[in-house]
Amino acid sequence: MSKEKESGTAFDFRLFKRVFAYTRPYRLIFWVVAITAIFLSAFAICTPVLVKRIINEALPNKDAGQLTFLVLLMGGVLLGQVVSQLSFNYYANLLGESVIKDLRIRLFKKMMAFKMTYFDKSSIGLLVTRTVADMQRIGEIFSQGFFVIVSDLLKMVAAAGVMLYMNWRLALIVFAIMPIILVATRLFQKAMKVAFIEVRAQVSNLNSFVQERIAGMKIVQLFNREAIEKEKFRAINEKHQNAWLKTVWYNSIFFPVAEISFSIGIGLVVYFGVIMRIESAQLDNVGSIFAFFFLMDLLFRPLRQIADKFNTLQMGMVAANRVFKILDTDSHIADTGTQEVSKVKGNLNFENVTFSYVPGEEVLHGISFNVKAGETVAIVGATGAGKSTIINLLNRFYEIDSGTIKIDGIAIKDFTLQSLRSHIAIVLQDVFLFADTIKNNIALNSDKVDIRAIEAAAKAIGVHDFINELPDGYNYNVKERGTMLSSGQRQLIAFLRAYVSNPSILILDEATSSVDTYTEQLIQEATNKITEGRTSIIIAHRLATIKKADKIIVMDAGEIIEMGTHQELLDKQGYYRDLYEAQFMAKEAV
Repeated sequence: MSKEKESGTAFDFRLFKRVFAYTRPYRLIFWVVAITAIFLSAFAICTPVLVKRIINEALPNKDAGQLTFLVLLMGGVLLGQVVSQLSFNYYANLLGESVIKDLRIRLFKKMMAFKMTYFDKSSIGLLVTRTVADMQRIGEIFSQGFFVIVSDLLKMVAAAGVMLYMNWRLALIVFAIMPIILVATRLFQKAMKVAFIEVRAQVSNLNSFVQERIAGMKIVQLFNREAIEKEKFRAINEKHQNAWLKTVWYNSIFFPVAEISFSIGIGLVVYFGVIMRIESAQLDNVGSIFAFFFLMDLLFRPLRQIADKFNTLQMGMVAANRVFKILDTDSHIADTGTQEVSKVKGNLNFENVTFSYVPGEEVLHGISFNVKAGETVAIVGATGAGKSTIINLLNRFYEIDSGTIKIDGIAIKDFTLQSLRSHIAIVLQDVFLFADTIKNNIALNSDKVDIRAIEAAAKAIGVHDFINELPDGYNYNVKERGTMLSSGQRQLIAFLRAYVSNPSILILDEATSSVDTYTEQLIQEATNKITEGRTSIIIAHRLATIKKADKIIVMDAGEIIEMGTHQELLDKQGYYRDLYEAQFMAKEAV
């Protein structure tokens, strides 16, 4: 933001050109808006010309026919102006909405391809602001900004031309006031750009704060932080208010200056117009003075509006700059693989894999192990040992620093991302459910999964009865993040979702804390069913799972320190036995 403030430029034409590149698919609409803008200018100029003729010709000559003709002609001009204005407003908004529709889709697609590290470091509220609020600001570039400015400029040029044609001396008197408004407008534009950058920054901060506190409301209330968070919100809201008040202050200065200049212009036209009329007869008639009043309005009013519309344009440009920064971010997993395999056996090989979330801070140190197709492997270790990192790397949520991960002898980077992840299913400890029905949360709106397949899978792993007991059964809406279900119920839905996808490789973060005995029994039965006949990697939290595993990998501080079956590792009387006695046996006793 500081760089933008220090740039000192009131308008970024490179950015403007980039925004307008999105209008190319809508060239017809673009030209309709441009043509109607020209018509608006032409109709606006016709009115003062007709007024002049009415006052100078029809009224003095008492020519009823000419008066009727000119009045009807003026009515036609007004009708044309109304039609042009309606067309201009509709198609300018249509163009803006079409552009932001395409841009929003592109932004969302871009964000879906980002590495997990990007989301680890980014505020959700900020990304929501970019996708929703900032997009609307970009749309206003077209609906309320650029084209309105162009239309007003055309009116000003046409008005100035007609004024020079009517009386160039009087026109020059009017033009002498223009530099005052032009200088004020230029200073206003520069000040408003800086102000709007600050406004958008404060809007993002406000959105981020509110989103995080609402999402974490349980923690806020649990630790009695209502008063503290209220004070934090008050401070952030005050900064937001001050940022907006700065724009109000600039407007409060500029528009009175513009109004005073306009009033001075009217006074000078009246004064010098009358003097010319009386003393030197350089002004032909009274009608020209009235025409000048209309023309001055067309000259000064658009200038005031241009400054106002430039505010809108600036806010749109600031928003566009923020959106393009996300679009220009290079933080995606390179999907350069060519292997698309319809079925994999499930043999896994980790060969000397190293990884760091932060460059220079390695969290996995040369991890190597093999899993045969159909085997169940349990990974145990203290918090921070690197268990979840292995899961993330297998799915290519992050890129490894060195080494190789293979499935059936093929490096995972050689698979297309879609093909790789289609063979892997994960049940995470922190289950995420969308604000939708149970059916849609299981199928994830896939056309390949119907309700009959879901019900059959639910019966197979023993959760059909639990779902049927809910209101509306499979059509029960679980609300945001599945808050209408208990943690155990959410995990059962996650098991069913994984089972329905029929993966070759299954990964379970098998946490069952804070669940009742019945739900835990259902989870154990579901675990046994969905791991049957497929390669399974389980971050083990329960003794029963560990004992049944074909192999146990013991991790500590990013390294594999022991590997073997449950009994083999107990017989070693090493780290695993100590962990088993201190952690797993204690949990079973509880």
